[in-house]
Amino acid sequence: MNIKILSDSTCDLSEALLKEHDITLVPLTVIKEGKEYKDGLTITPAEIFAHVANGGELCSTSANSVGEYQDIFAQYADKYDGILHINIGSGFSSCYQNANIAASEFENVKVVDSMNLSTGQGLVVLEACRLAKECASLDELHEKVQSFVEKVEASFLVDKLNYLAKGGRCSAVAALGANLLNLKPCIDVKDGKMGVSKKYRGKYAKCLSTYVQERLANRDDIRRDVLFVTKTSVEDEEYAAVMEAIREYGKFETVYETQAGCTVSCHCGPGTLGVLFVRK
Repeated sequence: MNIKILSDSTCDLSEALLKEHDITLVPLTVIKEGKEYKDGLTITPAEIFAHVANGGELCSTSANSVGEYQDIFAQYADKYDGILHINIGSGFSSCYQNANIAASEFENVKVVDSMNLSTGQGLVVLEACRLAKECASLDELHEKVQSFVEKVEASFLVDKLNYLAKGGRCSAVAALGANLLNLKPCIDVKDGKMGVSKKYRGKYAKCLSTYVQERLANRDDIRRDVLFVTKTSVEDEEYAAVMEAIREYGKFETVYETQAGCTVSCHCGPGTLGVLFVRK
């Protein structure tokens, strides 16, 4: 079958990977000072960080509408045997709900809830690309990709809680306390929701190294083919500590280094880094 893979822009895959696998993105909307921008097209994470650093209000994101999904599906429905669209997790956005409504207007469009974001979602997209070459039908592909979703392990370590506090995802008092105590929260994605699983303390480079070790060392339940290192802006020393820990404890065939897009950047801010991979 000739199947087209689509995804929300929140998958944070690099331009090289998008081009290699012919993946088309549907950009979410970023709202800055009341004006709408398209994620990755008319606004970048660096512009978001600069805006906030200069005293601007925190930016927000908005889900794609049913109409936007209908438009993109209509572009490809007649050109392909099937379309599979992978959404940002339904626990984070109404994109999945809206895409499902839009897909109901087409006989050859299926939608997958990635139950994830950033390259956790990206891993689902890449698996869909791989499986699309093997599956005999769109229904088979949809079923296999949806069952793959639960195998993705996604987490991020956050240097400062300022953005999470400004966005109402933690209290200002908690953020102040964490910053004063030099605590770095690890945010896990589990069952389609984000939550703090652990708090590291100390210099961020050391915390990142320990975080990577604890995620990867002495585990026989990890697929060692692909690992994503996805970040906003981190210092060179911090990034070097991460890559050294991955070389020591990871032993992955391919390590992709990607920049987090506007959605993660809006909510977590600079100084955020995660390692994302697939369990067996």
